[in-house]
Amino acid sequence: MTVRPATPADLPELADLAARTFPLACPPDMPETSMAAFIAQHLSVERFAEYLAAPEAEVLVAEDDSALSGYTLTFAREPYDEHLASLVRQRPTVELSKCYADPAAHGTGVSAELMTAVVEAARTHGAASVWLGVNGRNARAQRFYAKHGFEVVGERRFVVGDHTEDDLVLERQLA
Repeated sequence: MTVRPATPADLPELADLAARTFPLACPPDMPETSMAAFIAQHLSVERFAEYLAAPEAEVLVAEDDSALSGYTLTFAREPYDEHLASLVRQRPTVELSKCYADPAAHGTGVSAELMTAVVEAARTHGAASVWLGVNGRNARAQRFYAKHGFEVVGERRFVVGDHTEDDLVLERQLA
């Protein structure tokens, strides 16, 4: 397996992977229409092309046997609202916006390799922390992040389509 920066050639496969994996992080009662709206707005080929072009964004992909098995999306910037800015303790910081592995790759170490790459990249860019939001009912993801040194620093509301969820905000100090 290789973890590397995404390229424009990855965009169709990346958007497909994102569309297949995003529902895995959602609670079982999340309306499909809300998930579809979120995917269309944030995880399309066009949006990933925008992320690749944005200087504050980084998209990493895990590739195994010439197929993408996972990806991350990070933003090296201040938290995007006052509430989040008050929760995140260390600056400068990097937001881990997306971290997903194909279900066929679960248990293979893909997510851990991606997390290692995210932390290394954040350190290289001088970040003092990495923060993220995770659905408050996603116990599997919460265990994964805790295993990788993230601690709960607060809560936020997260909108998926026309549905609002309660998320936990986690932060990992890098120093």
